[in-house]
Amino acid sequence: MTLTLPPPPTTTAASGATPTQLPPPAPDEDLQALARRHGLSVSGARPPLPAYVRQLWARRDFIAAFATARLTAQYSQARLGQLWQLMTPLLNAAVYYLMFGVLMNVQHGIPDYLPFLLTGVFVWTFTANTLTAGTRAISGNLGLVRALHFPRASLPLSLALLQLQQLLLSLAALVVILLCFGEFPAWSWLLAVPAIALQALFSAGVSLALARLAARTPDISQLMPFVLRTWMYVSGVMWSIGSMASSGRFPDWLVLALQCNPAAVYIDLVRFALVGSFTADNLPPHVWALAAGWAALAFVGGFVWFWKAEETYGRG
Repeated sequence: MTLTLPPPPTTTAASGATPTQLPPPAPDEDLQALARRHGLSVSGARPPLPAYVRQLWARRDFIAAFATARLTAQYSQARLGQLWQLMTPLLNAAVYYLMFGVLMNVQHGIPDYLPFLLTGVFVWTFTANTLTAGTRAISGNLGLVRALHFPRASLPLSLALLQLQQLLLSLAALVVILLCFGEFPAWSWLLAVPAIALQALFSAGVSLALARLAARTPDISQLMPFVLRTWMYVSGVMWSIGSMASSGRFPDWLVLALQCNPAAVYIDLVRFALVGSFTADNLPPHVWALAAGWAALAFVGGFVWFWKAEETYGRG
């Protein structure tokens, strides 16, 4: 005997019956409330700014260790190793001296041109390398960003710390070179400490801003060499803005704009500290307030702007 089951009831438009409907899904608000009730949160969500700062401070050992490891590995494949940290700015200074000091004779009217040039090259190299490293802080560490949860600002800050370590090593050699040219230690040399500290804050802030830009637009890293080269030429690395001002060939507003250029401000402050012939007459008015203002504006603005995109890094 075969048992035949009746077919399931069907509804048709002709019979006027309505099909059975499933219950509507819960709205997103209900799911979010459920997640909050069980202590769940969005992966990689941006924390509030005070909490973000505390997280960064808690990872200060990681930032320092990451910078030191990158510094050690940077020249591990080169035969001269860490000597390239010193040789690179020295070779650049030699090229600039040949081009600008000898061929173009911009050293005319600048006493102690070689100490003047070397100081400018060493200080500018720090800013340029920090900004270049910032453009690759996220895109160059995507594996780390996607694998681990940590404040993303740790990366550009650690790379800025790496460049500061390189600058301090280079300054030790610069002091020896200055001694060879008759620049003996004076109390004014202590002024280089706050000048470099303010420059480090400024460079780190701009590096944070560039890290956010380059994370979304990788072409920024390709554009940076041209931007930095132009910025170097208008920052008085190889020539004196004060001498240009005294010539009377340029309008006062242009001279003031060049003097207030942040890169020129920090270069001139270090020159004022280390080079005896570079006097206060070569500095713009209120130079320390200007240096502090640039540092505060760049670091606070760059840090907050980077933090606002925290949840987007490494995605897409």
